[in-house]
Amino acid sequence: MFSSTTARARATAVSALLASSLLLVPLAGSAAAGPAQGSPAVSAPRAHGFDASALERALAEVPDGDVSAALIRVGGKDSWAGSAGVRDLRTGAPALPYARFRAGSTTKVVTAAVVLQLVAEKRVALDAPVTRYLPDLLPPSLTEPPTVRHLLTYTSGLRPGASLGSTTEEMYAHRFETLTPEEVVAASVAQGPAYTPGDRQTYGNIHYTVLGMLIEKVTGDTYEHQAAVRIFRPLDMRHTGFPSGPDPRVHGPHNRAYADIGGRTTDVTEWNMSDRWAAGDMISTTADLERLVFGLFGGKVVPRPLLDQMLTVPDVDSATYGMALQRFVVDGREVWGKTGSRPGYHTVLGATRDLTRTVVYSVNAKSARDDAFPLVERFALPAFAS
Repeated sequence: MFSSTTARARATAVSALLASSLLLVPLAGSAAAGPAQGSPAVSAPRAHGFDASALERALAEVPDGDVSAALIRVGGKDSWAGSAGVRDLRTGAPALPYARFRAGSTTKVVTAAVVLQLVAEKRVALDAPVTRYLPDLLPPSLTEPPTVRHLLTYTSGLRPGASLGSTTEEMYAHRFETLTPEEVVAASVAQGPAYTPGDRQTYGNIHYTVLGMLIEKVTGDTYEHQAAVRIFRPLDMRHTGFPSGPDPRVHGPHNRAYADIGGRTTDVTEWNMSDRWAAGDMISTTADLERLVFGLFGGKVVPRPLLDQMLTVPDVDSATYGMALQRFVVDGREVWGKTGSRPGYHTVLGATRDLTRTVVYSVNAKSARDDAFPLVERFALPAFAS
């Protein structure tokens, strides 16, 4: 079950029985059997302010050689929702439109919101060095530690920390091992900074792993519980939470996830993601992420003056991110969004600042950790088409 009140467990593996139960199917598996697999469940738009037909066509193509399931919600002035694909390649059962999924780096939006709430409570200062809150984090010889703002805007200069592999295939062999956030950060600090804080913007998990540690230090509570009481419960995100420590399962209704491992379509649903923690370990639903989008942009999560700062790109060459969220321009519209990618799972949330248009999607795709643009172009951009 989800755990938000207990501290993260520090286990190194789960049972060999669970490891041996993963499904391996041929690349040309049974995804084409049964009429339900190619028949999207779509609710008609209540108005015509976006390209619903393009989204319908995208869903009609699922499943294909890459995407096994897709769930999309469009909101704002118009509302629309659709789902297509299969829950499981073995059975060909239709995809569950209310399925839970690994939301990946959309977790960072929650982490940033919690930190900004602490700023509003004057328990954290945006431009204070992180060493004020985590005095043992960085070596005393470091003359210019990053600030909280640097961490939020990916400009801290910290290098990536320890990992269990850089490719899906490398990580798959270690999918039931545990790498603690403390180990991740220690490996980063040991390398020294990549650049002076504020000089560049380099997207990465390390910034938000440190922010998760900051949240725990300042509140004296677990990150998971703070996310629950500050974000999930107030927004009625009842199906969102974090695994209990290294638990590799997605509890509750969910669609299976797949990736190419050694040339075979492999079930990658069970996976210990605890090393991603405050940067990417959240499990959610499209309806809950839509609640997050409306709550955040509607000023119900972060006070509007701080929301303004959250949606401000720092004055750094080639910067595109504010705090957690990235700025795009789609057909002349400014859109703020965040992607999340884990093996087999790709998630997007996005919105215009005035909430005239929002989109949330989750797709189970073998290409989830590859270049995200083809999936975004297919399942998200039509929502912002004029």
